[in-house]
Amino acid sequence: MNVLYLDWPCFGVVDCMLTLEKTFSCRLTKFSHKDYLERESPDFDRAFDAAAKERRFDFAFSYNFYPLFAEGCHRHSIPYISIVYDSPFVKLYSRRLLYPTNHVYLFDNAVCQELRARGIETVHYTVLPVNSDVIRTMLKKPYDRKRTMAEVSFVGALYNEEYNLFDQLNGKLEPYMRGFLSGIMEAQLLVSGYSFIEELLTDEVVEKLEKAEPVEAYPDGMESKAYGYANYYIARKLTAMERERLLTKVGERFPLKLFTLDPDARIPGAVNMGITDYYNEMPYVFHNSRINLNISLRSIKSGIPLRCMDIFGAGGFLLSNYQADLAEAFVPGEEFVYFEDAEDLIRKIDYFLSHESERARIAENGHRKAKEKYSFEKVFRRILEESL
Repeated sequence: MNVLYLDWPCFGVVDCMLTLEKTFSCRLTKFSHKDYLERESPDFDRAFDAAAKERRFDFAFSYNFYPLFAEGCHRHSIPYISIVYDSPFVKLYSRRLLYPTNHVYLFDNAVCQELRARGIETVHYTVLPVNSDVIRTMLKKPYDRKRTMAEVSFVGALYNEEYNLFDQLNGKLEPYMRGFLSGIMEAQLLVSGYSFIEELLTDEVVEKLEKAEPVEAYPDGMESKAYGYANYYIARKLTAMERERLLTKVGERFPLKLFTLDPDARIPGAVNMGITDYYNEMPYVFHNSRINLNISLRSIKSGIPLRCMDIFGAGGFLLSNYQADLAEAFVPGEEFVYFEDAEDLIRKIDYFLSHESERARIAENGHRKAKEKYSFEKVFRRILEESL
């Protein structure tokens, strides 16, 4: 099959391309353009048209959904398959999502069901694919064991940048609105597995937020203004607050390594290891950490974050907050463990650090499930069969 492949530096790019080329014998034509993120670009359109005229394509593919790419596929009647692993992802709410040429697979089933309830039938749910074989090859090579071994580790952003969107907004609000937002955010932090922030941003509240900090409206956008404030302003701040609070409690009790973007980030009791490379080092960290923490980005409503799938793929032990899709795809207590609150998190870290055989068994079970059900070959085969 001939495939028009949108080439951009996404996670999983190597595994994706190898799967299409080696497993399914696809001939990839890589298409890249500086405007792939934009909503309008005549130059992108001309480049796409030129590529589409070179040969007949059986389908087009990209990680994440891009409206201009969808527009080009619709214009040339090319089936467009995409797998969305980012959240929030406002481009998903482009009206180009409605084109019948689209086959868009979302990792967050709650978002998928919301869109389908609005009559959008081009979206489908999938657990993200994972490469569960690469860790065996990697372990045969020399690597920095001391750096990648940990009792407890967390890999991810802390979202603690000084000038974040929420603080910019909050500083412009009247005291009542600041108190209102603080109250609903503290309430949301007490609830895992259900997001209610967007529901509480009524038209009256949104009007006040917009006066303080207007959000950009896209000409092709279907998203509400409440969506923008809830997911790009509040959810990011919520995640920063939650990760700092939980990691501080962990660092006070247990040896904790952070692998994060900010080299200056400080969590009491934790050692900041800096950035870890996705392909060359991260699997070692997941494999060699006795406990891998997942604290989901709060804009992910029910989905399994990519971090969790990568932990399973590397054969690591996963201790996560509750996510409905995670509890559906993997068996809690047998293939991973979830925590309910800060106290439960501390109890479970303490328990599994002192119950090695049980910890190792759960890690192996999760790895086996990921390999058997959610490999790149299995996930892509199902998606291709459903879409073509």
